[in-house]
Amino acid sequence: MNKYPLLTSPIQLGRTIFRNRMFSAPMGATDITADCSPGPRVQGFYELRARGGAAAVTVSELVVHPETDGSHMLHLDLETVGNLAAHTFVADAIRRHGAVPSIEFSHSGQYAGTYMSDKNKKDSLNQWGPSEGVRPDGRPVKGLSKEQIADIVRAYGEKAALAKRAGYEMIMVHAGHGWLLNQFLSPYFNHRTDEYGGSLENRVRIVREVLLSVRAAVGPGFPIEIRMSGSECFEGGYDLEEGVRIAQAVEDLVDLIHVSAGSYQFGFFTTHLPMFAEHGANVYLAAEIKKHVSKPVATIGALNDPAQMERILEEGQADVIYMARELLADPLLPAKVEAGTEDTIVRCLRCYTCMAERPTTFTRRCAVNPLIGRELEGMDVTPALRRKKVLVAGGGVAGLEAAITAARRGHEVILCEKSCQLGGILKSEQAIPFKYEMYRLGLSLEKQARAEGVDIRLNTLVTPEYAAAEHPDAIILAVGSRPIVPPLPGIDGENVVVVNNYYLEKEKVADTVVVLGGGLAGCECAVHLGMEGKKVHLVEMRDTLAPDCNIRHRPILMKQIETYVTAHTGLAGLKVTPEGLLCKDKDGAEVLIPGKTVVCAVGQRANRTDVDALRRCAPFVREVGDCVRPANITKAVYEGFHAALDI
Repeated sequence: MNKYPLLTSPIQLGRTIFRNRMFSAPMGATDITADCSPGPRVQGFYELRARGGAAAVTVSELVVHPETDGSHMLHLDLETVGNLAAHTFVADAIRRHGAVPSIEFSHSGQYAGTYMSDKNKKDSLNQWGPSEGVRPDGRPVKGLSKEQIADIVRAYGEKAALAKRAGYEMIMVHAGHGWLLNQFLSPYFNHRTDEYGGSLENRVRIVREVLLSVRAAVGPGFPIEIRMSGSECFEGGYDLEEGVRIAQAVEDLVDLIHVSAGSYQFGFFTTHLPMFAEHGANVYLAAEIKKHVSKPVATIGALNDPAQMERILEEGQADVIYMARELLADPLLPAKVEAGTEDTIVRCLRCYTCMAERPTTFTRRCAVNPLIGRELEGMDVTPALRRKKVLVAGGGVAGLEAAITAARRGHEVILCEKSCQLGGILKSEQAIPFKYEMYRLGLSLEKQARAEGVDIRLNTLVTPEYAAAEHPDAIILAVGSRPIVPPLPGIDGENVVVVNNYYLEKEKVADTVVVLGGGLAGCECAVHLGMEGKKVHLVEMRDTLAPDCNIRHRPILMKQIETYVTAHTGLAGLKVTPEGLLCKDKDGAEVLIPGKTVVCAVGQRANRTDVDALRRCAPFVREVGDCVRPANITKAVYEGFHAALDI
């Protein structure tokens, strides 16, 4: 029985039939060459989601007018040797798996240079927008002339003809998120007094001209999609009511209206919803616009639950579901929905690892999917030449990933976990609602391991004697870490809870709390307790909170800290008392931070003693995850996956 009849039903846009309603949203390419062509890894990056069953896969972002947009994103032209061919290979790779290859046309406008690796080169660029002005970061913006506008409109058509020639079968015109077309639509950015400014009819004029230019280039029946912000979601920008009018003003020229939210400068975390937001928090925008237009509407916004997606379609809130980060976490989600194996879906954690990696290393990486950005190295787990016996010590995320991968290669795999439950440190996340997806990751990996035939042995400690009795060909050591508990007087009292045990002892936590430790784990626990209505003090010895947090997640985490927590940096804990935590500041003065409960979250220490005992118990031994060095899920998954490939 098909549990999701609407989600898995085809939809026709223009003359093109899409195999289901699950579309892969634009995500910037991973490997753009110096001349802005798709690099060799780009093909695999997009192909993986086509193989996973998405109906459409959108390549992003194509700069349509490099003369006025200096961002280092994809170009499409005939002048650059190999450029058209590279795009053709990308489109081919998507189409051969039954998905429709789409490409997003974009112009950064006044945010030109956003993705340049050399940020100093921004100073040599002209940032062009609808009107002269100054960006919020102080950079001057020049207003586009009518001649430049006409040339940009022409360029959209020129690139559309080339895109069709390369094999793309749908074009998405990006008119949202604060890029150039959105800047024209926005009363905040657009202060022109000619026919491109003022009234909505004037502000939408360039968008209509662009869509007409694209249509003239691709001909009738070729699907054209507009991506727009249903609301800019900030004071001074347009609201949903005007978003409805914008959609109505362009619907006659498009086949699909893709409704997102927010603006680059003012609403990054509205556009890319964080773990603190509800799944589908932006769906209301698409739902309202759909009431007022006759063309199909697509929605997006941290959607990863097939049941929720089906409900959105059933209730008529949208016709198409777009996913971005979720299809990095699990590119096979559409195929799993079709096959009825949705219980093995790996959910996106909304940890921003993927988005933080791009400005940091100019690649992509996913915390829960070791293939992302590395697809060129192989998208298939290849069978081993000889079946071996593999013993995995530790049932956390690294051990589970290693066991699953080794089993898929055809090995006999035994996974031993010393406790009564798999998941390792992820078990502790089940009591924090906005981190529940991390707990679910452990459950999903366990289901996958059992489905692959892994022999799971709970309450089983791997010792040298146990390993000798099993006589494995390979041992993967994933024995994890343990919480650091500083030797402070009173730390063993009844009013102290170690953060790893919070899910077991949450009833012990009083209405006033001191969290000792301002790393990522301590900060997130403090935010959770604050959200529950408790008065929370956070104590950190260093001057900076959450230095172990990635550059995308940290700013919003700090906003949550400001809202829910009183933070104290530069304080060292001295003693736990019934009244709270006695600390010492940088000048040596003692300070009492009040709280009936103290949560200890000062970090983890690798279980090196266990590693040392087992390191010579098989011909092949590999250490993975926190037992090497406590870090994060990304590292654990990647190491576990590749350890199994090396056997």
